[in-house]
Amino acid sequence: MIPGAAEYDVDVTIETEDVERLLDVGPDDVEAAEELSFARNVFIPLTTACRYTCTYCTYFDPPGEATLMSPADIRDVCERGADAGCTEALFTFGDDPDDRYDEIYDQLAEFGHDSIHEYLREACEIALDAGLLPHSNPGDQTREQMATVADLNASMGVMLETTADVGAHAGPRTKSPGQRLHTIRTAGELGVPFTTGILLGIGENWRDRAESLLAIRDLHERYDHVQEIIVQPVRENERWHGDTPGLETLRRATAMARAAMPEEVSIQVPPNLAPAGEVVDCGIDDLGGVSPVTDDHVNPDYAWPALDHLQTIADGAGVPLLERLPVYERFVPAELQTADNESLAPTTAEEPIQMESQSRWLSDRIRDVITAHDDAGHRYRRVLANESLE
Repeated sequence: MIPGAAEYDVDVTIETEDVERLLDVGPDDVEAAEELSFARNVFIPLTTACRYTCTYCTYFDPPGEATLMSPADIRDVCERGADAGCTEALFTFGDDPDDRYDEIYDQLAEFGHDSIHEYLREACEIALDAGLLPHSNPGDQTREQMATVADLNASMGVMLETTADVGAHAGPRTKSPGQRLHTIRTAGELGVPFTTGILLGIGENWRDRAESLLAIRDLHERYDHVQEIIVQPVRENERWHGDTPGLETLRRATAMARAAMPEEVSIQVPPNLAPAGEVVDCGIDDLGGVSPVTDDHVNPDYAWPALDHLQTIADGAGVPLLERLPVYERFVPAELQTADNESLAPTTAEEPIQMESQSRWLSDRIRDVITAHDDAGHRYRRVLANESLE
């Protein structure tokens, strides 16, 4: 039984024979992808407050030290990102801050909000106005919380990390795998394109890794909403001094992820946290979001690679490197995927775009932004058309 599954009313089916088959998978059992992709983003740490105290995480700050970005700061980062050709605003913060964070709630009240999700909604509006598509990672969420912001996000995400009960999650505010799975399921119920993944090296074993991947697959098979699986090794930092999984572990886990998931789900290894060039033959087809403007605020010791380094990885694998949006192409209606069709753009802000087909995945707000008659809309369509960007 997955810890917390009963508490959060999560029922996933993991067959023993599927686990055993997945445990037998290695790099030689999967095929290399025919192309690699990446997204150009800005990383926006909305708040460093978090109800959890995971022992491998340097992102959260304790009460009294946690920060909350102001609307002006958010706007500044988004505008700099848009000027640099980015298409994604990656909003991240610790899971819903608990009642220890009095100062954070005082600041939220000053900004006119009584919850972090209400403020996230304002932040997403700022990003959209600046010409970026929001991709939010707010941690565990209730259905009400996710519904508050889902229509202003092109996609969302949360790392499952593991279905195991590991010591790295221990303490008075333990992270629950059941709650994580509940969040992933909620995204499917609400029709949100979703990114998730596993974290290697926090105390889980190989069977745990297989079960984690199969739990994600089970939810994806019900809702068809998982767009990407991240296979991420834990890295040493000021709070975590355990071992970093070696290359062979990374290669095997990546191959297992590729074998576990259907073809339409991408597999990513973050190039600033792992030797991505050494696992391109293990089934990865994506190199994640990379920022030419901001740091990786979750892993500040590990800088983003330059975009030409991503090209070097693709060249070494003999495959093309393509830019993508934060929402994967299969979730975008075909009529939006045109680089030069000016008729897609509304003539006035009041005139809605008339689509020939409807999609459960993208809200009217996101679709309108993608097809806007401005530099941002043109940038989105060029990415969808796989045209080169200056």
